[in-house]
Amino acid sequence: MKRILIFGMGFVLCGSFNSQAAQTAQARLYCLSVRFHQASTSDGQTTFDLSSIDPAAGLNGELAPSFDVPSHYSFFREYDTIFDEFFDGFFEFDVPMSADINNNGFPDFFEVSQSVSGTTTGDYDASPLDSGTVKAVWNRAAGSKDGTCTLQMRSAMFGQLPDFVHAFEIIEFIGPLNYTPDTNKVSGTISLTQTGDSTSQLAGPIDFTKSTTNRFNKLFLRHAVWTNASSETFKISNDFGFFERDLNLKTNYFGLVDFEDGATGTSAPDNLTWQLTIDDTNDSDNDGIPDFSDDPGSGTIRQPTVLLSLGSTNLSFSISSTIGRTVEIQEITSLGQTNWATVNSFAPSNDPQVVSLPRPGAGTKFWRVRVP
Repeated sequence: MKRILIFGMGFVLCGSFNSQAAQTAQARLYCLSVRFHQASTSDGQTTFDLSSIDPAAGLNGELAPSFDVPSHYSFFREYDTIFDEFFDGFFEFDVPMSADINNNGFPDFFEVSQSVSGTTTGDYDASPLDSGTVKAVWNRAAGSKDGTCTLQMRSAMFGQLPDFVHAFEIIEFIGPLNYTPDTNKVSGTISLTQTGDSTSQLAGPIDFTKSTTNRFNKLFLRHAVWTNASSETFKISNDFGFFERDLNLKTNYFGLVDFEDGATGTSAPDNLTWQLTIDDTNDSDNDGIPDFSDDPGSGTIRQPTVLLSLGSTNLSFSISSTIGRTVEIQEITSLGQTNWATVNSFAPSNDPQVVSLPRPGAGTKFWRVRVP
């Protein structure tokens, strides 16, 4: 006579969590502008400056994002210190943004931890006197916010012009974001320190509202005011307040932050647009959604319990578990093995939830209920 030995067990592979518990994520904020310092010819006679505002109003050293092709633009002023003459123009050229060696979805160019090298091109216009092309040769070592960019301009009228070797700077801040999740919003504080300059800091409140149609993956940054180490204010205008979760990386959220003025001490607003990335590895209920945008818990996730009964044609599992939390039924023929096979996966809508499986043939089998 054939005999069927049936063994059942229930256990959970996850931790518990508390409702609206404060959590800490890691934030990185970097400016899409590049800060260029003044360059000069080897004899010191001629200087060259970049500025995102008209040089007549001041020189701020900003190579600003164009959100077009080429990727960046700036005015420039070439000044002869001996004859006290200057030559103004406007140019556009790319920064080398294609490399992403660490595969985190963001250009290595704006990530201080990554090295940068490469050549980009563009054009300049100093009408009605001149126009031509520009080539930019970039180099920056990994771990350094500072690099060099050699600008090589070729004039349609005069041919190759003298090279100008600029020191440039990537402006990146890193620090903790302490937050408390809620059903329709996320509120917290952010405290950031500039990479390579520990005296430069930004801190303040940060608040997001969740999308009503996709609350786990889309959020909207609200207006806020941050301050630096000198108590100067940086107001978020929220023109680019849309944030989304990277569904490949799973734990990362990213979006643009637009300041009314992202740099102090210049004659006009500049360094306006920044990228904020938020990495949250907290996942209290192990459902694959970081706590940052997940629904706050309503207590402790219960360890599932199982009642197993044998019918004439089927096995009946009565599983008591957290409603809406994915449950897997797995089976194996020997407890000495490790290759448990998932035979059913579902999210309970009732407590308990009754699930049936076909009655097995002869032999020994073990079943377990797992919360992934």
